[in-house]
Amino acid sequence: MSKLTLRVVQGADRGRIYADLKSPVSIGREEGNSIQLNDERISRFHCKIQEDNDHLVLTDLESTNGTRVNGQDCQLRILRFGDIIAVGRSMLLFGSAEQINSRVQDSLTAVEESKLGTHNDDGDFELDPGLAESIRALRDMNQPPQLPERLSPSQAAQLAELFEYFHARIGEVVDSVKINDKRATINVDIATWQLMLQLYSRISELIRGISDPDFRLPS
Repeated sequence: MSKLTLRVVQGADRGRIYADLKSPVSIGREEGNSIQLNDERISRFHCKIQEDNDHLVLTDLESTNGTRVNGQDCQLRILRFGDIIAVGRSMLLFGSAEQINSRVQDSLTAVEESKLGTHNDDGDFELDPGLAESIRALRDMNQPPQLPERLSPSQAAQLAELFEYFHARIGEVVDSVKINDKRATINVDIATWQLMLQLYSRISELIRGISDPDFRLPS
């Protein structure tokens, strides 16, 4: 099984990236967890992710406030890259950019393409141009603009305020979406949804880079 990545996109630890984790991965507010979060609404040992029969399974460890995946309460859940895990006031995006990109590509089966695209002269499927553009943009998210250098305190505050605004607006969308796993549908197409999550995660990293001089954005 490949190593795991979780990115905190909401909460006190927003912008932190936990990469190259080996299963099992535990999440909680106590020392000794693979991911220790600064969140009083999270239990000491809140949930864990472990490998079982080629699946990655999330288990809630009888936490006080429960665990949600993609907006749904769960005790036991098979995870897929790109899922959002909510614990307490924190939200974590599961998977690296490459792993999420791979999920998006794999999800575009011939049946799904037949609903979203059209046939070309050879009988093959062609993706809707808007969906294809979203997939390309998602793939290119590894090359975002970088922060300007030598910001004054007032410039840093202004830039942070701007990012906070966009983060809050995108967060409203994230909070409102529920994924129907049986139908593999949400209220937007999956490529657009994952693009939104990538933007959401990247903005959280930029905010932390402004407020924490020791923090280094991933290359």
